[in-house]
Amino acid sequence: MKRWGFVGLLALMACGPESSTRPLSRGQTCPGVVAGEVTTRQGLDSPLPSRVQGDGRQSVLIRFRRGSQTQASRVTATGAELTRATGAKVSAVYRNIPAVAARVNALERFMLEHSPLVESIEEDQRWSSQGLPPALTQPEGASTLGASPSDEYSEGLRLVQGPAVWDANGDGVLDPGAPTGEGVKVCVIDSGLDVEHPEFQGAVVASHDFLEGDDDPTDKSEKGEWGQGHGTHVAGIIGARLGQGGVTGPRLNAGGMVGVAPGASLLIARVLDPQGSTQMSVVFSALEWCESQGARVLSLSLGGGSPTRNSVEAFKAALDHGMLVVAAAGNQGGPVLYPASDPSVLAVGAVDANERRANFSSMGNALGLMAPGVDVLSTFPRGLGTFAEMSVNDLVPMSRSLLYSPTGDALGRLVDCGLGDSLDACQDATCDGFVAYVHPGAVPVDQAMSNVMMQGARAVIFGNEDAPAGGAADILSLPRRGHWAPAVSVNQATGTVLRQRLGTFARLSLVPVDYTYVSGTSMAAPFVSGVAALLWSAHPTLTPLQVREAMEASARDLGTPGRDPAFGHGLVHAHDALQRLQ
Repeated sequence: MKRWGFVGLLALMACGPESSTRPLSRGQTCPGVVAGEVTTRQGLDSPLPSRVQGDGRQSVLIRFRRGSQTQASRVTATGAELTRATGAKVSAVYRNIPAVAARVNALERFMLEHSPLVESIEEDQRWSSQGLPPALTQPEGASTLGASPSDEYSEGLRLVQGPAVWDANGDGVLDPGAPTGEGVKVCVIDSGLDVEHPEFQGAVVASHDFLEGDDDPTDKSEKGEWGQGHGTHVAGIIGARLGQGGVTGPRLNAGGMVGVAPGASLLIARVLDPQGSTQMSVVFSALEWCESQGARVLSLSLGGGSPTRNSVEAFKAALDHGMLVVAAAGNQGGPVLYPASDPSVLAVGAVDANERRANFSSMGNALGLMAPGVDVLSTFPRGLGTFAEMSVNDLVPMSRSLLYSPTGDALGRLVDCGLGDSLDACQDATCDGFVAYVHPGAVPVDQAMSNVMMQGARAVIFGNEDAPAGGAADILSLPRRGHWAPAVSVNQATGTVLRQRLGTFARLSLVPVDYTYVSGTSMAAPFVSGVAALLWSAHPTLTPLQVREAMEASARDLGTPGRDPAFGHGLVHAHDALQRLQ
């Protein structure tokens, strides 16, 4: 990620002291200021093909008629035969379903549809990650208030009873002989990983990049630019090591954090491109690779599309072969997304620190369990996380840096910029620079940022007055690439106080760290994956259904008594699940 904070400040300084002290005229902008998103053409920084290629080819799954062709060798031979006969470009052959993935043009598809060997041809669906930017609900660092001697124990970790399993006496050291996930392989099917992150040293035992076809799972584009960091965040929730912290920042504990199963072995399957998207066929390949590597738990923080015969058989095969597939329920607030809704998959929804269902968490009869998914602290590609400190006169209010905000320092008068919806939104704006306060509204964050930066803002504070004090705030993020000033969000109570201090001086400091807060059912699913690893670590002979039943039967009931569409069986509890298995 490029850091534009200091560049933006230099550009603002170039406005000059002689004329910039005067307020800007209506609609006037500061000269030399560059603000806004940097866009790239689809596909330039990702090897993942679109559904329809420039050559007119479409990504599809070709299913063969059953019989002897269910064997992988026969499918391979049939795929090769069809390739020779039609020119179709076969990209993957599967063992567990009688199908291949291929790219075909209209003529090739027509020929395949009329082949006696082919049962069906279906579109290769797009699936995407289920993570969201952070939603400020509490001060940074509050997740460890009242924690054990190890300040690596986050509030989410304690909610699912992780430390109660492997640090019963609370001394910050793993208890000898306690189940930590040791001996259990968890396959993280996601966007890859920052493999050099200190929290993962000794944790990753195998990896494969299904987008670039090599064994380096680094979450980067072909240009070497970091992706969204989604997989690094997910993997940390599962298996970040105790006592191996990376670079931290203000109000973040020096030890970093620890995962639910700090002894588990991680298998990393990179399937999501830098934009957080993948294709169903790529996930099928990852499922079979995870099986070949001996995985017991498969963690899928992605979804989209709808079930097909191929997908139902692929996930049933994973279950039949001894793997528990855990998936994010989705962030749309409606019905549970696929593949979480598949009968062979355990769907996980999100709750906040107060065990309230997150308003974005999908619901329905397919929902199995709940886990923390609001403002979850976890690992992030080194130096790409940002943590904020803010002061306004004698006030040091809580704030949260926007996801992908640049680092940097800014000092200036706190100016009311309304909704940030125009180039004259900021009252008394000057090119000397100021700290903008933007009220919550329907204006997209990137548009509001561009508008206030063009008027001279050196940093931006976004209010979230629509959220109740202490509750989940609007989820704010900047586009992954662009020219931005440092930006933070504040909750309703803080916004009220800041509006009373307009015109006074405000200081913001955003520093690079190796961690960040993210919300979403993408964060909830790996908590359950980690708990499953703990159960298998204690009882290696359990079947996937036995592990699932133990977690569901011991979950903390939330909402309507018994299983319900909003909470499933309830909040997963690791210690209680182990007690049930005794």
